[in-house]
Amino acid sequence: MAGPFTIDASVFINAFNPYEEGHEDSHRLLGAIQGRAIPMIVPTLVLPEVAATIARGRNDGVLGYQFADALGRLPYLYLVDLDKATASKASEIAAAHRLRGADAVYAAVAWRFGAELVTRDRQQRDRVAAVLTVHSPAQALAQALGEETEYPATPTS
Repeated sequence: MAGPFTIDASVFINAFNPYEEGHEDSHRLLGAIQGRAIPMIVPTLVLPEVAATIARGRNDGVLGYQFADALGRLPYLYLVDLDKATASKASEIAAAHRLRGADAVYAAVAWRFGAELVTRDRQQRDRVAAVLTVHSPAQALAQALGEETEYPATPTS
């Protein structure tokens, strides 16, 4: 069964930038997820991450904010606050698997909700593969396109 997915900021950024390698897979994946109503369960951290990356890369703060704002309003996107329990799990994952802090937050959200983590970051994929199902955008796309399951339920905190 495909999804639900926790989508790392790297995938949203890649889908936004048609000049990046892998753009087509990331863009198609997000379209397939939306078209099949598969939940995307992500930390609220995704919003400042994408805003900052786009604002810095394009030298356009307004564009960065607008992208983050639009992202936060996507259907089937569920934003998860970094509460004490999630932060504790992220700390545990970061220490055990030598992950950067933000990468561990995405992993903790995926773990908490039983979601499959999708990231372009090879190190993140390799280091958490022992505890989570982790995919590149191309792998997740193949899985999402192979499924027709709909997910009407909203995850609860």
